[in-house]
Amino acid sequence: MRKPVLSSVLSLLLAGAGGYGVLLLLLYATQSGLLFLPHVGGRELVASPADIGLAFETVRVETEDGVALHGWFVPARAARRGSLLFFHGNAGNISHRLGSLRIFHGLDLDVLIIDYRGYGQSGGEPDEAGTYRDAVAAWRHLVEARGARPERVVLFGRSLGASVAAWLAARLAEEGTRPAGLILESAFTSVPDLAADLYPWLPARRLARLRYDTRASLAAVNCPVLVAHSPADEIIPYAHGRALHAAAPAPKAFLELRGGHNEGFLASGEAYVAGLRAFLDLALPARSPP
Repeated sequence: MRKPVLSSVLSLLLAGAGGYGVLLLLLYATQSGLLFLPHVGGRELVASPADIGLAFETVRVETEDGVALHGWFVPARAARRGSLLFFHGNAGNISHRLGSLRIFHGLDLDVLIIDYRGYGQSGGEPDEAGTYRDAVAAWRHLVEARGARPERVVLFGRSLGASVAAWLAARLAEEGTRPAGLILESAFTSVPDLAADLYPWLPARRLARLRYDTRASLAAVNCPVLVAHSPADEIIPYAHGRALHAAAPAPKAFLELRGGHNEGFLASGEAYVAGLRAFLDLALPARSPP
């Protein structure tokens, strides 16, 4: 009787190991689809800044590898403080960010927001290197085509976009350019770190092909940094925000939000706006001429 039982146990173990191996291969092969979610919320633009009373211009930007990006430029009121380059998260498109556009407009900032390749009306397919090229193209459009002074531009990123913004800030620093500031909201330290937190039962760090190493980018940043994060963030643990703040160069600030990952900036209300305003007073202490 022992041999049949032992044989059955071994068969079960082998089947389990085989299934686990298949799962690892599947996760390795499909991780881009787990991170990039342009179809969540849809690629169709559901609204525009005009729907909340803001004037705007449609922007078409071409990247160095020939991908056509779509975005909006929302000019500030007459009392212009500076400009903000907005990188959104991994789902949806620019039309889902009207609440943020309203807030930044109220802070007297010109805002340029783009959809990454494969998102909204932008062409191409998303990948890590591609999103970095998209960031460079957006920066060049704002500075070269629109004449924004680099030292008057704040880089803003939320969630995945925070990693893109941090990468761009580091790239500019390496080129000898210093933007006005960098705002990282609801950000992760890196994809491997986040994967290890979300899937502790998997060798997630070894499986991760995508890096988005926000913390490493911060080591090269040469401008003031604001990190905003909520202890109630159900997607990216609060510890990531604290770790990024610790890694950021001075001068730096931390803004604690309330609410979940996607609505923390709204749930925090005036405290969020006040935190942004305080940081802008540091990064952009004097208003630029209209």
